[in-house]
Amino acid sequence: MTTPAMLQLGLFLAVLLALAWPLGAYMTRIMQGENPGAVRLFAPLERAFYRLAGIQQDEEMGWRGYTVALILFNVLGALAVYALQRLQGMLPFNPQAMAAVSPDSSFNTAVSFITNTNWQGYGGETTMSYLTQMLGLTVQNFLSAATGAAVVIALIRGFIRHSSSKIGNFWVDVTRLTLYILLPLSLVLALVFTQQGAIQNLAAYKDVHTVEVTKYQQPKVDAKGNPVNGKDGKPAMEDKTTQTQTLPMGPVASQEAIKMLGTNGGGFFNANSAHPFENPTPLANFLQDIAIFLIPAALCFLFGRMVGDRRQGWAIIAAMTIMFATAVVVETSAEQAGVPQYRALHIDQQASSLQSGGNMEGKEARFGIIDTSLFIAVTTSASCGAVNAMHDSLTPIGGLVPMFLMQLGEVVFGGVGSGLYGMLIFAILAVFIAGLMVGRTPEYLGKKIETYEMKMTAITILVTPTLVLALTAIAVSAAAGKAGIANPGAHGFSEILYAFTSAANNNGSAFAGLSANTVFYNVSTAIAMFFGRFFMIVPILAIAGSLAAKKRLAVTSGTLPTHGPLFVVLLVGTVLLVGALNYVPALALGPVVEHLQMIAGR
Repeated sequence: MTTPAMLQLGLFLAVLLALAWPLGAYMTRIMQGENPGAVRLFAPLERAFYRLAGIQQDEEMGWRGYTVALILFNVLGALAVYALQRLQGMLPFNPQAMAAVSPDSSFNTAVSFITNTNWQGYGGETTMSYLTQMLGLTVQNFLSAATGAAVVIALIRGFIRHSSSKIGNFWVDVTRLTLYILLPLSLVLALVFTQQGAIQNLAAYKDVHTVEVTKYQQPKVDAKGNPVNGKDGKPAMEDKTTQTQTLPMGPVASQEAIKMLGTNGGGFFNANSAHPFENPTPLANFLQDIAIFLIPAALCFLFGRMVGDRRQGWAIIAAMTIMFATAVVVETSAEQAGVPQYRALHIDQQASSLQSGGNMEGKEARFGIIDTSLFIAVTTSASCGAVNAMHDSLTPIGGLVPMFLMQLGEVVFGGVGSGLYGMLIFAILAVFIAGLMVGRTPEYLGKKIETYEMKMTAITILVTPTLVLALTAIAVSAAAGKAGIANPGAHGFSEILYAFTSAANNNGSAFAGLSANTVFYNVSTAIAMFFGRFFMIVPILAIAGSLAAKKRLAVTSGTLPTHGPLFVVLLVGTVLLVGALNYVPALALGPVVEHLQMIAGR
């Protein structure tokens, strides 16, 4: 890893912590029911919403009521997104007259956006109307992020309350998270992106005159539009030229802001953050990196403040930072090293110079390897899924890093809320392991960890690897699954493993070499996304309810400190060990084999 790459990583972490610390303090006050500063202006709007919806702001819920409200809210969101896609051809704000989206793709996208996954089997600029993008996808970007944050707030309440049957009010939590946190931050970031060059309009697509003539070939067709075959029996091709290019327009900057801040990742365009209208400059690229981690990092500081011991938040963020920084070093080093066969290529000076900077295949020249590698590690550490490069073109180790980061459970900062609640589950597991080693009943933050909590923890940790490995096995065995593979062999297996890893862990990024917009993959990835999201949330809320009902234990000489370096090492070791045990056999069949083949020159 070169010095510029190390300096960029250091700058990124410094800026992130400088912004996340005050944001964490502000979020703490918001979630404790305060309205500091200028946000008091939104208080009447909040109260009006409660009156309109018939919500009693002071009435709290038990964990079952909280869970029912959460699932009902998200199911209704999925139905709304599905309906918008199926009816968009008859609805306004559709200047390109986009037709209705197919039932299986609509189903997949609806599940994808309510689960904060934002997996996209479609091309946004060729499939979705402006209304669908704004009212369906962008709205769910806000609400799915608020849902994840609400769950971790409920879990934190479980730690800080005692002898209580309540963990909060879901409707109040989602409203305050959206109104006071996500909306203001998104507004500011959208204006910054617009200043940098991201577009924001409702205009029809524009045909522009290009500087150079573009030459291309297309199949010949007869008067009825049917392909004409040549003498060899293959489609006959005809030469064409054009000096016109169609540029897609749309409300991009507003969607881009919450796409990043909400760790959503669903791009307005098919090229996502590699598209210059979404990610126009290196500064915009750096700000997108910061935006992805900003709220997950701030939630760690909120956690420390709410439990009354800021060192607890620092311990969590230290564990996340250690794993993230390691991933960036490995990712950047692998991509800067490139492929040995290219390094050995000396056919001419031009070929040698083109490969001297490492593996640039599939990357934007305006970002280069260093910016791209950081983005890759950020987006797959968080459950974001935004991409600014073709992950299918990464080196084998470069592809293994983002895959493994997702397989850890999206806990290395992770998604909005989901990263912290996933890490707290690993913290519960870590103190349980420590308790077994010393023969004591495990405790965490003054709460005794007993049989019920460990059963729920086991379900939470095992649900995603079960989905990933089972669905990958089905896909590589079924004809419909194998039909989508563009690269047979180890790399094709990696594409499928990556797809289900991304779906079940609610990331949404893809290797992009897999043809996934089929009935088989639309249905199977939707199953992975839905159960990967809600089969984690339900047991976590059950843990919150159980912890809230317990009495708080006094700290004794036998209590394991959970705020120091020893606990950070134990937590990191637990996360890595569980991830390794679950996925190493599968990784050995994909990126590990690819790496060995690359070294062998195959």
